[in-house]
Amino acid sequence: HVCPADLSDPAAPDALVAAAESAAGPIDILVNNAGLTRDGLALRMKDEDWARVLEVDLAAPFRLSRSVLKGMLRRRSGRIVSIASVVGVTGNAGQANYSAAKAGLIGMSKSLGQEVGSRGITVNVVAPGFITTAMTDVLPDAQKEALTKSIPLGRIGAPEDVAAAVVYLASDEAAWVTGVTLHVNGGMAMI
Repeated sequence: HVCPADLSDPAAPDALVAAAESAAGPIDILVNNAGLTRDGLALRMKDEDWARVLEVDLAAPFRLSRSVLKGMLRRRSGRIVSIASVVGVTGNAGQANYSAAKAGLIGMSKSLGQEVGSRGITVNVVAPGFITTAMTDVLPDAQKEALTKSIPLGRIGAPEDVAAAVVYLASDEAAWVTGVTLHVNGGMAMI
């Protein structure tokens, strides 16, 4: 089932969760994976670019999590996995808004994990490094080559690398793992 939503609309998460549950039943696993960038040096960053990134990359995952938690708490079971970024831990020049949003996502997930853990719900984060996606495809080849050289495992990550981490954190095997950030970055940042 596909339930489209504009996550920059504060009302969208509740409507999306209601539509998804109507179409497919109770939500047992939420993967917060919406994200965008509006890069620019802090001194030149427009307030709109700051706000837009925090709205989609941090506020929307919070609202989605809050929406699904209502049912998860009743069922005393659930998994929330949010996709952050290595940049949420290391920072990156020209990405103050994105770095702040992804760092906030990590902190929010730890707080939620403490709030709902006693009810059988785990809340974790996957923090990818440099992954082949539409967001990174636009980078110049020279920049991609330089980044690849900084990765000890010697390659750019694939979406499947991130998916495997998400599958683990959403699985029964990770039932005793909460509040954790799993870094999937090929050793790019050994945190």
